[in-house]
This record gives sequence, C-alpha cells and structure tokens, in this order.
Amino acid sequence: MAAAVRRHGRMDAFPTTHWSLVLRAGRTDAPKAAPALQRLCQSYWYPLYAFVRRRGYAQHDAEDITQGFFEHLLKNDVFTKVDCERGRFRSFLLAAAANFLLNERDKRCAKKRGGAVEIYSWDSLQAAERFSAEPRSEATPETLFERRWAFTVLDAVLQRLKAEHFAADRAGVYEALSPYLTVQMERGVLSTLAEKLGMNEGAVKTALHRLRRRFGELLRKEVAYTVGAPEDVDDELRYLLGVIAG
Repeated sequence: MAAAVRRHGRMDAFPTTHWSLVLRAGRTDAPKAAPALQRLCQSYWYPLYAFVRRRGYAQHDAEDITQGFFEHLLKNDVFTKVDCERGRFRSFLLAAAANFLLNERDKRCAKKRGGAVEIYSWDSLQAAERFSAEPRSEATPETLFERRWAFTVLDAVLQRLKAEHFAADRAGVYEALSPYLTVQMERGVLSTLAEKLGMNEGAVKTALHRLRRRFGELLRKEVAYTVGAPEDVDDELRYLLGVIAG
C-alpha cells in the first residue's frame, strides 16, 4: 500500500479542504466552515463513538455523548484554538473529545436522542454491531481510536474507488482486481483472472496498475481533507499506513 501511494508523487496543488477551511474560519469566520466541519463529523463519527465506548460508556450513553460532542463542535468555535499551520483533524478530534468527557463526566453530556437538535442521521444499531465485532485488545482507547480512524479513511477510499468503477460499468474488473490492490498476485492468478475477465494478461496488468494508481490518488485526497497544510499530507499518510500495518 505504501509503495502505491509513494509511486504517484505529490499533489500539484493543495486544494481548500474541509479541515483547512475550518481552520481558516478561526481567523476569517468563513461562512462555509460549519458545513465543512459537519461533513468531517459525518465521515469520522465512528472512531469517536468507539473511543467513548472504550472509555467505559454503555451503548446508549455513548450515542448521547457522541451526538452531544458533535453538537458542541458545530455550535462553538472550538477549532479557533487549533494551530492553523500544523493542525490535523484526527489529533484535534481526539483531544477535544477527551476534554469534553472530562468536563462533562459528572452531568448529562448530551440531550436525549430525539431532542430538539439532530446534528446528523446515524445508524445506532450499526454502530453497536460494529463495536461488538471489534477484536478484544489491551490497547488504550486512544490507540484504538487511531486504528479506527485509519480504517475509516481506508474504507472511504475503497467505497469511492468502487463507486467509480461501477459507474463506468467496470464492476467486474473492480471485484476481480481489488483484492490485489496492496498485495502481489500469487503464481497462476494472473492467467486465471485474464480468463475470467475475457482479457489478455497484459491488459489485466494494465488494469491493475491503473486501479492501484487511482487508489493512491484517492487516498492522498482523503487524507488531505483532514490536514491544514500541504506539507502535512505526506506525514499523515505515513502515519496512517503505519497504524494500518500495526
């Protein structure tokens, strides 16, 4: 995976991303900051929910706390204290959540589900099922948050890659080649896939190369959404890949 990401180099230009827009709002009150922060929260709520659960909270309490925490983020300018030059949404989210739990430990942390404000729609049953399927681990809640974060990023990239291929009527190619995005094919697999796809072996190699290249591009883009400066992208990518390799 790391090789696939490195192979395709740096982005030519660093776009205004979700997190860089939020950080900029700390100085300019950019009107798009709240929607940008909400989109980040929607994308990465599960690592935070799992963090709260691993801190000892039961399912329904964790749901309320997570909802209340995101409401807190969206209604208060808490991001104004983040270092605009080196800020990473991953680090910000974990530190802000830990502080929120500390401050709210002895009182209700959020409104009951179904209250006056709903930050976004989420599937609490799916969250509970995902958490119950988590492997047992002696790692700290913070370490497990990092792993959930990394796999959430990876899953978002794979879903986008899959959607692109399905939209281009290349679902069969994606399904056949995606297991080899980050691993080498064993001997004999190439010819089997070529026969299955009705392609020659050279065409299969080319399709796999393009799939890996696009995967690397999308992964860089997803990571860029969550950092505040272009020089942070490579460091965050290395960190994410290291966490996944674990």
